[in-house]
Amino acid sequence: MSFRLRLFLSFSLLWLLFLVGALYLAGQGVERALRGHLEATLLGDAKRAAEAYRKGQTGTLLTTGGVYLHLYAEDGEALILTQEAHRLPPEALKGVGEVPRVIWQGGFAAALVRTPLGLLALTQDTAPIDLAQKALRRALLEAFFLLFPLGTALVYLTARLTARPLEEAAKQIARRNPERLDPVPLNLPKDEFGRMVEAVNSLLLALKEAKEKERAFLAEASHELRTPLTVLLGHLDRLRRNPQDLEALRTMEATAERMRRLVEDLLSLARGEAERTLNPHIVDLKALAEEAAREYGVAFQGDALEVLGDPDRLLQMLRNLIANGVRAAGREGVRVRLKREGENALLEVEDHGPGIPEDLLPRLFERFARGPGGGTGLGLAIAQAIARGHGGEITVESQPGLTLFRVRLPLLEEEA
Repeated sequence: MSFRLRLFLSFSLLWLLFLVGALYLAGQGVERALRGHLEATLLGDAKRAAEAYRKGQTGTLLTTGGVYLHLYAEDGEALILTQEAHRLPPEALKGVGEVPRVIWQGGFAAALVRTPLGLLALTQDTAPIDLAQKALRRALLEAFFLLFPLGTALVYLTARLTARPLEEAAKQIARRNPERLDPVPLNLPKDEFGRMVEAVNSLLLALKEAKEKERAFLAEASHELRTPLTVLLGHLDRLRRNPQDLEALRTMEATAERMRRLVEDLLSLARGEAERTLNPHIVDLKALAEEAAREYGVAFQGDALEVLGDPDRLLQMLRNLIANGVRAAGREGVRVRLKREGENALLEVEDHGPGIPEDLLPRLFERFARGPGGGTGLGLAIAQAIARGHGGEITVESQPGLTLFRVRLPLLEEEA
């Protein structure tokens, strides 16, 4: 069932309920008004007649306008009966007092009041009211059969106009596919439909950017793997011609190691392992930083600090940061520092290389974002993922001659 049909049926049902309720209340209101007018007339006549009888003016009251006067004894016997069809049963006369009251019988209404001469009853036919009610019901029924189709048609037009933008948006969205992710070209007001289309356009834009990044990722990965493979195949051919060529063998080993690290980095990023597969231990961050600095032959100074983390992943993060600095400034131009900053351990990797281009800084930690120093463009992305997996963050400041990476990691909570 379409949204337009559901909307049409819902509003049609509401219109039906409203129309039936309004016509019913109108009929009830008219009936109460007619009955109330009749009761008021009878009560007024009964009150005047009782006053006249009390004053002895029995001969001055004449019945007019279809009102019939009756007089009953206390035991219910009719003393004066001007309309046989309006005879009241004895039980209807019980409890009659000096204040007039109205009772309704089949086909007539009676106003009863006690007088010195007996129980006075003024009656009037209710046939005119019945006829008026019958005519009213007929008129209300005709109004219903006229207004309901008209209102239903208006409801249909309203539902159609209301659902048209949504149907158009649904058609446009249905035309989108992985190869067509352009925004939906609809200019709608800032209502629910407009916000929905904006949300869909935002999603399409995000998907398009993700697809472009995926294509770039695959292209870069293919390029990065193709180069060492070419080198490896060349040296294999060289080694085949000269099996004793140790230099070719060493180059092959280094190339294979580079490929292994590249594939591991790619798998880590693809699976999110840098953030999820952590094996936490109490880690001496100073010893870890000293080990990484010693591997690359760079200067280190720092305090003894402990964090809760995966030592292998943290060492990988440090290696990536230091390797990035060494490529930019050489071993002599890189310094590693470790100190406490509030509740965090602050690890700084500083190099005095040419700096990072300004346009590269906002996307420095994205995959394959490479600066002038070369590299695969994966190391910093993995380092950031590892830092975030440990509840930390890596920030960078750079200018010509000075680049500073800051890693903040939460310190191990001390026992009280």
